[in-house]
Amino acid sequence: MIFKRLLPLLLLLAPTGCASTGARHWVELGGTRYQVELATNDETRARGLMFRDQMPADHGMLFIHEREELQAYWMKNTKIALDILYFDAQRRLVSQSRDVPPCSAGDRCPPYPSSGPARYVLELNAGQAEKLGLADGTELVFGPGIDAAR
Repeated sequence: MIFKRLLPLLLLLAPTGCASTGARHWVELGGTRYQVELATNDETRARGLMFRDQMPADHGMLFIHEREELQAYWMKNTKIALDILYFDAQRRLVSQSRDVPPCSAGDRCPPYPSSGPARYVLELNAGQAEKLGLADGTELVFGPGIDAAR
């Protein structure tokens, strides 16, 4: 009987396996809204989008770092081509790596560094940056709840 009462609570507290605690978050970039998973700690940032076979066109992953500094991402164990977009603390686009190919070479996968200090990194399906015509300085808008996730 106690188990039946605790089960709903346990299900609410159980990890979801998602980087974002199961909440639905979004960002807007270039007038387009994307549903995003959040990667806010070392574990979720390290795993990123590894091992995924696909991602819906209107989805992405937002990586949130504690400090604004030079960042470098790679595609280790990533199966889908991505655009890697780097934003400063004011959420302005400072660097782009477009159409980054998947990499199965493990630790031999090349890094894709930002050209300036960044605090936020947004990964979208390859081709989205070109489709939006992104230029340095473009603002990334956070939906409700993302600031609280930091």
